[in-house]
Amino acid sequence: QVQLVESGGGLVQPGGSLKLSCAASGSIFSINGMGWYRQAPGEQRELVAVISGGGPTNYADSVKGRFTIARDNAKMMVFLQMNSLKPEDTAVYYCAAMTRYGRTWWGQGTQVTVSS
Repeated sequence: QVQLVESGGGLVQPGGSLKLSCAASGSIFSINGMGWYRQAPGEQRELVAVISGGGPTNYADSVKGRFTIARDNAKMMVFLQMNSLKPEDTAVYYCAAMTRYGRTWWGQGTQVTVSS
């Protein structure tokens, strides 16, 4: 099993910044990719950004140029730096770890609210 614990969510004004962190523990040897997804009320969960073990990244079009994903393989952590936040970025953000066996593990989620 893989356990994921997120931190860093909160309330921020439009145009502001937040940094999310996620720490993995357990069977971390099995982890390949890590990433962030989000789910707004009444919406489906959607990809925000993912990063492979070797470093290549992929972003949703809606966050390109504003969000940056990074990982620390030594600590098995993944981060999401979110700049120029918009009200439409409001959602619960979930950390995900994708294993080489084809399974995805999820964190409990952290709320991000962008509002004035």
